[in-house]
Amino acid sequence: MKYHTTLRQITAPWPLPACKAKHVARLMEDRRRPSAGGGHFIECLCGHTQKHPSPHLALQEWTRVYGRAVQVAPTASNVVQLGLGLGDRSTG
Repeated sequence: MKYHTTLRQITAPWPLPACKAKHVARLMEDRRRPSAGGGHFIECLCGHTQKHPSPHLALQEWTRVYGRAVQVAPTASNVVQLGLGLGDRSTG
């Protein structure tokens, strides 16, 4: 027998910030129709947003509370910078 789940995790268009307890957040879709309690929401171990008709509205609520995720710069020990450029660099 095949079971169909109504909940699935979907990819967010930008990195989600962690909650105040540093839990990883995930964007979820409840595939039921809105009148049956469906919608998009973001959850972590300690909380969640309300369900919204679009993922964008759920993302707006989450970022309003927790801000935007900050890109972490790589450490200098594992970065190699190459001298690549366009065109001829001769001074000749």
